[in-house]
Amino acid sequence: MATENLRTVSLTRKAHVSFEATNSRGQSISMGDGSTDEFTPVELLLAAVAGCSAIDVDFLTSRLSEPDAFVVRAAAEKVRDEHGNHLADVSAEFSVTFPAGEGGDAARNRLPDAVAKSRDRLCTVSRTVALPTPVVFTVS
Repeated sequence: MATENLRTVSLTRKAHVSFEATNSRGQSISMGDGSTDEFTPVELLLAAVAGCSAIDVDFLTSRLSEPDAFVVRAAAEKVRDEHGNHLADVSAEFSVTFPAGEGGDAARNRLPDAVAKSRDRLCTVSRTVALPTPVVFTVS
């Protein structure tokens, strides 16, 4: 695996079912099992789906016009079935408004295509979730 393409985070236990994830740039976020106000891993996955696609769409539309409002809501059903625990029906709903005028009109017109491009090709997170991607667990 090429080093420039490698992405890593490290996870450190803070307390019982409470962890801190730290990226290679030194930023961290807390997560837990949902019994506190910390994000759960599932919520972080949904945030990653929404965030990844939001960045794509922002790049593609904001060069035409700065949005007045930009919100993405990610949701999924947590299920337990013959495949084990997993998410089903993962969705990302974009609510983006642009100002009146030529630039805003151009950005509004580009928005559906930008969302489709992110969904179908650009967003690494949602593409990874959508594709059959093996995850390898090891013990060192």
